[in-house]
Amino acid sequence: MSAGIDPANGPSAGASAGPGGAGTQVVRVRVFVDGRVQGVGFRVSTAREAVRLGVQGWARNLPDGRVEAVYEGPPEEVEDMLAWTRHGPGGARVTEMAIHDEEPKGERGFSVG
Repeated sequence: MSAGIDPANGPSAGASAGPGGAGTQVVRVRVFVDGRVQGVGFRVSTAREAVRLGVQGWARNLPDGRVEAVYEGPPEEVEDMLAWTRHGPGGARVTEMAIHDEEPKGERGFSVG
């Protein structure tokens, strides 16, 4: 399992320029979530939470029973999204979470696959 989160600094950051050239830090993580995470509304709840936090990306079920998700946005919001993912919605039971840092790709919106 890759721990893409540095407890002191959060996810590793990529460079990005905001409007007017002002620097805006953006991070991207890929998350694999294991446990009771399919058939409990995990992906739809993930999308709702991401929209609430202003995090971009996507979530999808994997054939092995896990959920894979990508979160991209400001470090604090991505960290909040990861904290939410550790427990998920009410019917879920997360037993393991693997987090991998990636270079930001400019995700727009949040989709469920």
